[in-house]
Amino acid sequence: MTHSEPSLPFKAQFNPIIRTYLLLYTAAILVATVFGIVLLPFWLLGVGQWWSRHYFHKLDCELTERSLRFQKGIIVQVEKTIPLENIQDVTFVAGPLLRYFDLCILKFETAGQSPNQAHNMELIGIIDAQNFRTQILEQRQKLINARTGQQPIDSDQALLIDIRDALHDIRQLLRDTLRQTV
Repeated sequence: MTHSEPSLPFKAQFNPIIRTYLLLYTAAILVATVFGIVLLPFWLLGVGQWWSRHYFHKLDCELTERSLRFQKGIIVQVEKTIPLENIQDVTFVAGPLLRYFDLCILKFETAGQSPNQAHNMELIGIIDAQNFRTQILEQRQKLINARTGQQPIDSDQALLIDIRDALHDIRQLLRDTLRQTV
């Protein structure tokens, strides 16, 4: 299966249903607190709708040749940039509420990650998140290959080569063992 090459920089698109998810998620937190129950009508009838709409419009994620950049926030604006070579894995998270809204969270695991490190990043509600994840990992591999001078190789082909080499080593060990017993 061949993936079409994204033109870089590639901007991720976010699902507008994030607004409803954020509104209800925060409402659930307010219900869980005694003080929050008093604020719940204000949240649902005005403040929460304004906040979720503006939060959605401030979301921005861009994949470049060397990094992944993410922006969010209304009052406190956050911009994070992760160099692609630091990304170890991209994980999907989807709890019951996220699945109900057909959303997922992409969590990025980076090299040398610690609990308070700035490169800890989660993206919620990217449209076609599986394809975006694939593009990130492919661009990361291209960058690594360019730095090490390796030619890109299909991961299935690499696995088959490793299996072939292991079988060759096993065959050689069996021959050597048979020679010693004869």
